[in-house]
Amino acid sequence: MRVGDLDTELATDRGVFSPSELDFGTRYLLGAAPRPPQDGPMLDLGCGYGPIAVALGLWSPQAPLWAVDVNPRAVQLCRANLDRHGRPDAKACQPDEVPSEVRFAAIYSNPPIRIGKVALHEMLAQWLGRLADEGQAYLVVNKNLGADSLTRWLNRQGWPTARLSSRRGYRILKVGPHH
Repeated sequence: MRVGDLDTELATDRGVFSPSELDFGTRYLLGAAPRPPQDGPMLDLGCGYGPIAVALGLWSPQAPLWAVDVNPRAVQLCRANLDRHGRPDAKACQPDEVPSEVRFAAIYSNPPIRIGKVALHEMLAQWLGRLADEGQAYLVVNKNLGADSLTRWLNRQGWPTARLSSRRGYRILKVGPHH
C-alpha cells in the first residue's frame, strides 16, 4: 500500500473506514500537505487503522505522536500498525485518553464528515482548540461533502482557514490556531 511517499503494509479490517485500500482523500492529504514538524506533539484525528499516523511517525520519528478514534477496533489496528513501523512510543487511543494539557504542533485529519455537521463541528472545535500557538492543522474534505462551507464555518469561529490545494473534488485545508 502506498502511504504518501512510503510503500508499506498496513493491517486493516472490516468495520473501519476504507479497509481494502487507502482512500483518495487520505492519499491526497499525505501527498500534498506539508510534512510534519520534527518536534512537538502531532495528532492524527480520526485515525482509523492508522495510515496518517504511520506516515507522520515515519517522517518525524522523534516527535511525540497521538492517534485518536472513537472506534476501538480502529485504535487496535492503528496501534498494531504503529508498532510494526517502529513507533511503539506513539499513543493510539480513544479521544478521552489524551491528557487535556497536551497541545499539538500539527494535526492531520481526514475527518469523519458523515457523522453530521453538529458532531463534526463539536469534534473540530475540541481538537483545533488544542493547537499550539504556532501549530497548524491539515484537513482533507471533499467539496461535495461541504469543504467550502466548513472553511467558512472555521473562519467564522476564529480558526484562520485557507485552501492549500484542490484535486478531484477534494480540498486540503490549512487551519491555524484560534484567534
